[in-house]
Amino acid sequence: MRPVYVLNGPNLSRLGTREPDVYGAETFADLAELCRNTGRELGLSVEVRQTDDEAELVGWLHEAADGRIPVVLNPAAFTHYSYALRDAIAQRTAPLVEVHISNPAAREEFRHTSVVAAVATGTIAGFGLNSYVLALRAVADAG
Repeated sequence: MRPVYVLNGPNLSRLGTREPDVYGAETFADLAELCRNTGRELGLSVEVRQTDDEAELVGWLHEAADGRIPVVLNPAAFTHYSYALRDAIAQRTAPLVEVHISNPAAREEFRHTSVVAAVATGTIAGFGLNSYVLALRAVADAG
């Protein structure tokens, strides 16, 4: 099975308790299980990670680039200002799909700009946890 990283940025470990009206009632454990199960169905070996640390996330992106491993990435708040993350993504050697549970364009104005979108393969947003399912399907279809 082809390996895929599902990487998550700050505060995503708080799913289920953080703004459930925006992010839903499902927990991070629910998200991880959904991603692993979807991956199995698609012939992908999915590893789900979460960090609140920008440097750790950059390191994981370097690891993925070095291993030619596709990535599904929810950069969370880093989406809007992390040029370090953007530069790490620009080094990718396999597909990288940016995902968001909510639709950033329908939220506060500061969330409307993604500094990482231009270097991602594509972006999927606004479909709840199903955004991850759609991203994993896109990675599987990319071969």
